[in-house]
Amino acid sequence: MAGFQVNNRTTGDHFLCQEGQSVLKAMEQAGKKCVPVGCRGGGCGFCKIRIVEGDFECGKMSKAHVPPEAIDKGEVLACRIYPLTDLTIECVPLPEAAFEKQKTTKV
Repeated sequence: MAGFQVNNRTTGDHFLCQEGQSVLKAMEQAGKKCVPVGCRGGGCGFCKIRIVEGDFECGKMSKAHVPPEAIDKGEVLACRIYPLTDLTIECVPLPEAAFEKQKTTKV
């Protein structure tokens, strides 16, 4: 099974993402942290990242958190993107209110 290197500009980390695997799942399996994790299904918007370089395929994401113009700028949810090439990513900081909500939400 082919894999792709994901380089994280925010943390300086890198990890391998298998073909057909979401960036978030690969990040978690590698023990890396970059973004908070919520629903893992593209609905909460917690795991937003920016793709700086590379090609990827998108799964369904909430348009409230990721409108089409955001995808055009490379802003996507790590749980719903799948690399087609090696990627360079940046973590997108969430507002403090989102972190507080995550602390009080039981997953």
